[in-house]
Amino acid sequence: MEFNKVFIAGNLTRDPELRMAGSTSVVTLGIASNRTFTRSGSTEREEETTFVDVDVWGRQAETCNQYLSKGRMVLVEGRLKMDKWQ
Repeated sequence: MEFNKVFIAGNLTRDPELRMAGSTSVVTLGIASNRTFTRSGSTEREEETTFVDVDVWGRQAETCNQYLSKGRMVLVEGRLKMDKWQ
């Protein structure tokens, strides 16, 4: 069985960046997702931030580019694809 679905909630770290891939629109979103937690044995609350880049394709990309801007809270549902760099 294969299952690849993610949900990411956070704030946009920059304005959407619209570009064309052939005849298809693509927007890149930068999202900062915060997690607040308490370590065992401590009463101090800590915060951890994870930064994620998200690509949105097609008509959704154009809509994101039109309505979203830096600082806006977003909830993204999609699939995870890891990029490999050498």
